[in-house]
This record gives sequence, C-alpha cells and structure tokens, in this order.
Amino acid sequence: MSLFGDGLEAAVQKAFTRPAPKSAGAQMRYLVKQLKGTKAVAQMLRISQRTVERYVKDQIKKPRPDLAARLEREVKRRWQPQIRAKAKERAATTGGIVIDTRARLGYTAPIGSTDQDRIRHLTVALPPQHAARLFDAQEAGATEQRLQELAAEALKEVYFQDGGRRAGSLEEVRFTDIEHLEFDL
Repeated sequence: MSLFGDGLEAAVQKAFTRPAPKSAGAQMRYLVKQLKGTKAVAQMLRISQRTVERYVKDQIKKPRPDLAARLEREVKRRWQPQIRAKAKERAATTGGIVIDTRARLGYTAPIGSTDQDRIRHLTVALPPQHAARLFDAQEAGATEQRLQELAAEALKEVYFQDGGRRAGSLEEVRFTDIEHLEFDL
C-alpha cells in the first residue's frame, strides 16, 4: 500500500460527483463497458471470462475478498476521468493542495541551530506548483520515496522557510516515521 499515492488518489476521489458502483455485478458491468469486452476484464482481474460473464448476469453476487479489492480498485481508478482531471488541474493551477500529517520532521541546518527531529502535526496549504509537482510525479509513475521527497521539499519551502522569509540556510528536511497522512484539494 502506497501512503502518498493512495493519499493523493483519495483526495481526487473526494471531487467525484456520483458514487462509484458498489455491487460486484454493477462494478463488473462498468468495467466491461469501459474495456469493451469480458475478455479484457478477465485478463485484467486474473479470472476466467466465464466468471466475468456470471458477475455481469448477477449469477454470482459476492466475490472473494482479494477479487473484491481488485475490482473496487480498478473501478475507482477509471471512475469519472473528466472530473478527476478537472480536480487535478484546479489543484495544480489555482487551488493548491492541503497536506495534513503527523510525522517525524527534522532538517539539516547550520551549526548552532535546533535541528533535532521531532514529531509534529502539521496542516499546511501547499501552493499550486507543489500540487502540480506531486500529481505530475504520480502520473509519471514515481516511487513512494520520490513522492515523499517532493512532499518534504514542499514542506521545507512553505512551512520551514515561509516562502523565503526565514531559515534561508536550511538545506534538507527529513520527513520520516509517518503516523498520519491525508491530502485534500
């Protein structure tokens, strides 16, 4: 499970105007419509084509837990793509993104300053350019580590340096031991 990737995805899903299908049959019918056939859905979910057909006809109603999780994940990944794109665009151009985290934060600074890591609970509104960097990296397939580094750089600039008004000699921010992480658009 990817903490940053899933957090960004959950923030975008809050912008949905309609709920995604809940029942296994409705989810399967949606995927069949999106992928234009039962064979493609069967390959994607790693089940037989006949099983997909049974779900579509509501002959099977309750999938096993691992299939239910894959089915829900794939439906949510494809659900309302235009609204998803508009939400990302709005965050990347005008709105920005809010990060709410409880984690161990510290930094590398010149000798004589207090740079010891400590648990902090921060709720920080990041400007649009940071939201754009996070979403672009996520779409490019960035690793969890890279998303964490981008979030740390954003916190350094916005929280620690206050947009260049203080702590100009701050070199690096350490963002570790994450207890809670949530994004909001």
